[in-house]
Amino acid sequence: MSKPFLVLQLRPEDATAASELGKICHYGGLAAAEVHRVRLDQEPAPELALADYSAIIVGGSPFDLSAPAAGKSNLQVAIEAFFQRLLDEVVDKDFPFLGCCSGNGLLGRHLGAGVSKRFGEDVGGVDIEITAAGREDPLLAGMPAVIRVLVGHKEACDETPPGSTLLAKGGICPVQMFRVGANVYATQFHPEGDFEGFSVRIGAYKHHGYFPPAAAAELTDRIRAEHTPEAHEILRRFVARYRTETTRRGG
Repeated sequence: MSKPFLVLQLRPEDATAASELGKICHYGGLAAAEVHRVRLDQEPAPELALADYSAIIVGGSPFDLSAPAAGKSNLQVAIEAFFQRLLDEVVDKDFPFLGCCSGNGLLGRHLGAGVSKRFGEDVGGVDIEITAAGREDPLLAGMPAVIRVLVGHKEACDETPPGSTLLAKGGICPVQMFRVGANVYATQFHPEGDFEGFSVRIGAYKHHGYFPPAAAAELTDRIRAEHTPEAHEILRRFVARYRTETTRRGG
C-alpha cells in the first residue's frame, strides 16, 4: 500500500478549508484514506517525517507574505517559520511537493525570489502560456500551448526563483508555475479551483482586500462561465505520478 499524501492547509475558516480539501481530493483522484490532512491554523508547527508520505500538497491562504513583520499575526509568523524548516528539507531531498497559490509564494520566497503585490490578479480565469521547459515536464507534456486557469491573489513572485525552472507564465503575472529539482513544484493558480470552490472563497474573503465586497456576486457569475480542465489535469498527474512511484519503490 502506498503512503498517504500530506495536505497542508493554511485557511482558518472551516468551510473554506473543507471545500479546498474536497476539491484537492476530487481533482487529484485521492480517496480519503490516501490523505493525511493537517490544518496549520490549528497546529502551526507539527512534527512531520517526510518518509511517512508520498508527497506534499499545500493550499492557499488569506495571509500576506509580503506584509511587514510587525503586521503579521503570531499564527502567521509560526506558520512561516514551520515552512522555512519544512522547505529546507523538501528542497534538499527533492521531495515531491506541490504548492498552490500561497504555497507558490512560500516556496518562491524560500528560494530567494521577491514576493510583492506587483503582480496580483483579480479573482477569475486567465490564460497562461506553457514554456518550452514546461512542454517537457511530465505534469504539462502534451497540453495546449495556452491553458485556462483560475486565479485570485494579492501577491506573487516578482521573478522566477533562483535555481528553478519556469514552466508556465502569464500576461499579468509572469511566474505562474515553476519547478525546482525534479519533484518540487509550485503554481500561482489553483489547480483544484472550480466554480463551487471559488464561490465559497468569494463569500469568505470578500472583506480581505482581494476585491470590492460589492463585486462578490459579479465575480461569482464570472467564475461560473470558466472551464479549466488542464489545470485539474495538472493536479491529477501530480497525484498519479507520485502515488505510482511510491508504490513501485515498495512504500
